Amino acid sequence: MAALFRRRTPTGKAGEWYYCLKHQKVEEGPECPAKDRLGPYGTPGEAAHAIETAHARDEEWRKDPRWRDREPEPLKDEEDPPA
Repeated sequence: MAALFRRRTPTGKAGEWYYCLKHQKVEEGPECPAKDRLGPYGTPGEAAHAIETAHARDEEWRKDPRWRDREPEPLKDEEDPPA
């Protein structure tokens, strides 16, 4: 009888660099599942800055009028502390 559920193997290629959100480190190729990674990036240095890149892209998208149907909500660290 075949297994009903199989363990998924990570997908990716050697020479592609990822930032693993689970382990908080740069990884080459298919080390962790895609759901836990950002990438691929061309170099380990680019992968190391994946979080900063994601934040910068998010901010660009938040400011893009083509994607805004209402005023953007402030990020948590931008909010004023409660009075």
